[in-house]
Amino acid sequence: MQTTIEFYKYQGTGNDFVLIDNRDQTFPKETELISQLCDRRFGIGGDGLILLENDENVDFKMVYYNSDGNESTMCGNGGRCIVAFAHFLDIFEDKTKFTAIDGLHEAEINNGIIKLKMIDVDVIKENEGNFELNTGSPHYVTFVEKLKDYKVFENGNKIRNSESYCQNGINVNFVEELGSDQLFVRTYERGVEDETFSCGTGVTASALVYLKDRDSQSVEVRVLGGDLKVYAERNGEGFRNIWLEGPAKQVFRGKINL
Repeated sequence: MQTTIEFYKYQGTGNDFVLIDNRDQTFPKETELISQLCDRRFGIGGDGLILLENDENVDFKMVYYNSDGNESTMCGNGGRCIVAFAHFLDIFEDKTKFTAIDGLHEAEINNGIIKLKMIDVDVIKENEGNFELNTGSPHYVTFVEKLKDYKVFENGNKIRNSESYCQNGINVNFVEELGSDQLFVRTYERGVEDETFSCGTGVTASALVYLKDRDSQSVEVRVLGGDLKVYAERNGEGFRNIWLEGPAKQVFRGKINL
């Protein structure tokens, strides 16, 4: 017997996801199935799949899977997309709270622009000019020049699979300063195992590394898929009140036989 499900496709600055309303708990959470649905040739296609589920304490729950079919850590652009999806489903009006694997998040929507509160970051580790921090997912940040022509896949794959990170993986961000409080970021994502058009937690990580030695509290970030903005307040060696802001749009909806 075939099961047909309704799905929605969303993208946030080119980071695209399959979204499913799973409040009735009918979606089969099988790794192979999720990987197939994310396949760009044999499925719907996406950098990940996100389930919207009920939560008894807040408006909804976000369950995120990478395109390899495995449940993963927080996804910032996915978080913005599920907020847009929940708004489309009339779950909230303009402000919401939801849970994800890294805890509680707040968000607000205004004319298609979603502002998502990220988790606090207590520490940024530095090693020979490279940085490590966790913004809901683990990130490696390094500054380069001429990022437009940089070999992101080759160098990102090498770092992600190096002895230090091969076991658990890490997302690798290459950052170029464009001007005062403006960055260009390209990211190699674990789980996708490729460069994506945008990575929300990676943009956040890159922005915090940039802001840590400056008086500014916000930075504009260009990615391959568009523009984002990060706001943050210094808190000792880390940051609090961190917000990721940018567009998230529904691309199409459909039904598929599982």
